[in-house]
Amino acid sequence: MAKYKITQIISSNGETRRQKDNLRCLGIRRMHHTVEVEKTPVTAGQVARIAHLCKVEEID
Repeated sequence: MAKYKITQIISSNGETRRQKDNLRCLGIRRMHHTVEVEKTPVTAGQVARIAHLCKVEEID
């Protein structure tokens, strides 16, 4: 199954609580932290909400 490789590149200071919660639910804890999550409709929605804070790569 396809995966996302997500790296936070911009600080979450000043962002909404929902965006910070999405980062936490995806497992991203700090700047330059990278996680790999499976590509599902739920994670695709979360990634769409925080795309401006992260670098997102799709892994096959």
